[in-house]
Amino acid sequence: MKPAYETKSIKTLDYSVLLYLDFFNERLRVDNYRGNMSRILHELNQILDKNSFTKVIFFARPEHWQQLLTRGFELEAIIKGFFNGTDNYVMTCYKEISRRTNKYWIQEDTILHTIQEKERKQIEATIPDHYHFRKATSLDAKKLAELYALVFEIYPTPMNDPKYVKSMIEAGTIFYIVECDKQLVSAASADINRVFHHAEITDCATLPEHRKYGLMKKLLIHLEADLKSSGIFCAFSIARALSFGMNAAFYQLGYQYNGRLTNNCYIFDKLEDMNVWVKDLSG
Repeated sequence: MKPAYETKSIKTLDYSVLLYLDFFNERLRVDNYRGNMSRILHELNQILDKNSFTKVIFFARPEHWQQLLTRGFELEAIIKGFFNGTDNYVMTCYKEISRRTNKYWIQEDTILHTIQEKERKQIEATIPDHYHFRKATSLDAKKLAELYALVFEIYPTPMNDPKYVKSMIEAGTIFYIVECDKQLVSAASADINRVFHHAEITDCATLPEHRKYGLMKKLLIHLEADLKSSGIFCAFSIARALSFGMNAAFYQLGYQYNGRLTNNCYIFDKLEDMNVWVKDLSG
């Protein structure tokens, strides 16, 4: 049985490339690379021939995205400051028409435009005193896994597995949580890349009955402060394009919409488009 994902590093005389083979979401991602681009693309094609990936994602530097464009890739998003201050041009290509098309695109545009037409609020909502915010530890892994299992029917990573969550925390992923009457009701994380000094804000989840108080916005503020104190200034996130609440939260906190990833990953009950939001924390 194949694992949900694996990383693969390939080094030759002409190039080096770091790959993320995501079997669960049927996608191949290039996370880092150097050297001969033509031979890197040849290597990707060989891997595609041996696997059932239907989407390729290439994290490209500014000097290479147009070269990828000439090879059939398209630009789906830009993550500013991703590579130690240099922008990441998220280039993609598809191997099946079903992976390339999505019937919800116009609905997602409507959600985005509705959010962007609103003013960014300066006044924060009052959160009742019985909600308590704190940084999570590995001892919270079981409760975190239970939260993700309740909120998401399907998730791109095995967040419903306490061992997986514990390994993430021990590896340096930061989680902040909200408790109400000793129950964990909301959480979010920051997955930090200490090579390129960026962080992905992810694993955002709140139980439905606790979503009216703006808990997630407060969690994101805690995460941002933690990242900034660690010298991480590039923060980004990908949010379900069909989720009004999450996209609104990022917009209200000053994140910039920088593209949409088509049928990017399995979440809830299907492959979904994900909006890319980016913020420079150095300001």
